[in-house]
Amino acid sequence: MTSEAKTNVKNSVGRLVLVGLSLLFQAGWIVSQIYLLNQYSAIISFISSVLALVLAFAIYGTHQNSAFKMPWIILILAFPVFGLCIYVLFGTQIGVIGTKKRYEEIDGIFLPQLQQDPAVTEKLEQETYPIANQCYYLKTYGGFPVYGNTRVEFYSEAADGFEAQLKDLENAREYIFMEYHAIEEAQSFARLKDVLARKAAEGVEVRLFYDDVGSIGFLDSGFIKRMEEVGVQCRVFNPVMPVINMIMNNRDHRKITVIDGKVGFTGGYNLADEYFNITHPYGRWKDTGIRMEGDAVRSLTVMFLEMWHAMEKKERNQDERNGGIRKAETDLERYLASCSRQQKPDTAKEAAGDITEGSTKGSAKGSTDDITYVQPYADSPLDNEPLGENVYLNLIKTAREYLYVMTPYLIISDEMNRELGLAAKRGVDVRIITPGIPDKKVIYQVTRSYYGELVDQGVRIFEYTPGFVHAKQMVCDGKAATVGTINLDFRSLYHHFENGALLYGGKIIAEITEDFRQTFPQCREVTEQYASGTGRKIRLAQRLLRFFSPLL
Repeated sequence: MTSEAKTNVKNSVGRLVLVGLSLLFQAGWIVSQIYLLNQYSAIISFISSVLALVLAFAIYGTHQNSAFKMPWIILILAFPVFGLCIYVLFGTQIGVIGTKKRYEEIDGIFLPQLQQDPAVTEKLEQETYPIANQCYYLKTYGGFPVYGNTRVEFYSEAADGFEAQLKDLENAREYIFMEYHAIEEAQSFARLKDVLARKAAEGVEVRLFYDDVGSIGFLDSGFIKRMEEVGVQCRVFNPVMPVINMIMNNRDHRKITVIDGKVGFTGGYNLADEYFNITHPYGRWKDTGIRMEGDAVRSLTVMFLEMWHAMEKKERNQDERNGGIRKAETDLERYLASCSRQQKPDTAKEAAGDITEGSTKGSAKGSTDDITYVQPYADSPLDNEPLGENVYLNLIKTAREYLYVMTPYLIISDEMNRELGLAAKRGVDVRIITPGIPDKKVIYQVTRSYYGELVDQGVRIFEYTPGFVHAKQMVCDGKAATVGTINLDFRSLYHHFENGALLYGGKIIAEITEDFRQTFPQCREVTEQYASGTGRKIRLAQRLLRFFSPLL
């Protein structure tokens, strides 16, 4: 059955509203006190103005995207006291030093376990240097190797991916790891919960990790207790608190499932009914995902364990903190040992015979044609390396014939805008698919405000008329692609914890390309509309939102 509105479920939206009001009150109180000090003393007011000017120059000299620099500089110079306060509270990493240190400790243990097989890179270099360079970048600056011994399945519909997950979960023998931005305790999750409960009763270790803000509209405060009652361990990423917290703006947007270190899933979809077209709050939902079997699952396992241990309750002293690190090391040894025990996908029982049901049409059982180069990667807002954006930029630079993009939001930096335009200007067929029905009307208007300048450079824009596109994927020349959780907007590219997979070669690239080509006819091309001037006018509100969007 389907319904045309969101399912009415118990949630914690009231808690979010209270937290939001509390944070506004605290920020307002801090700003008001600074204003009072400025009114009390002309010297303090002068010092504030000087500090604002010095800070503006300091921000200008930083090595960060200009889209982040300009809003802060103008805000600080126009409103010195207010701008200084807001920048100190939300524009610096002072408040996340402890969190950043913990992630560095965890990554220092986990990432060295992801070693690159030189035979894979040597073979890749012989086939294509541009993609080999991309893989080198991801390993050098992200710590994630490229794998060759992995079979990848592509799902052009989230519901197909979910069905495949349920089937693989039934075969779990040791452990199940699931990390999702949003979970809705409704029809689809009820099926999943039933499987997880049965596997836990059989002795399988089950861990479930979700983002508090992403799930707050779907879950109530009793969710964790209900899951623990059926044997599922739960952990929440960055719970919203009624006190100012610098990392509160950084959310876990990843979508990962790992089964016994042998099988892994990722993609754009969360565990909620609308993603599987059980409900239709925004028309037909378009989402995609991939399934991996083989060596590359090792990287997904490390990604999950990184977040799981980073969100462990803070220790009270150094000894307990060291104990937490040792626990992480023990976890790593145990679960990565499972990864190393797996069979090679081309010699496993009937090869792909157990995994093709419910997948994209044309998947061949027992064939090695679908074994491709795959490089799962994760992006963090704490390391000052925009890994997700750079993967997109590098793919755009390598395009020679065509570049297809699917994204729910299009709020991009000048660098991304320019690279897309340059690709089109050098003769590449650049097409971008965005939603026809928005989930957030204000953000949708900001997305549309980019159409005109992209069209002027030769980019073609398509809006998915049946409903909402939530897939985040890009394919280049039928040779390389990336599928994952990373939207083409500032929140995904700079503020969220994200993950994706870079893919090269094999039939999966053809399947992703075919998904685009089947989706284009379902879209309304608006290129001419924005080229002719109709709809090109950008309102003042849109300009303001575009200007401050990097900070939101």
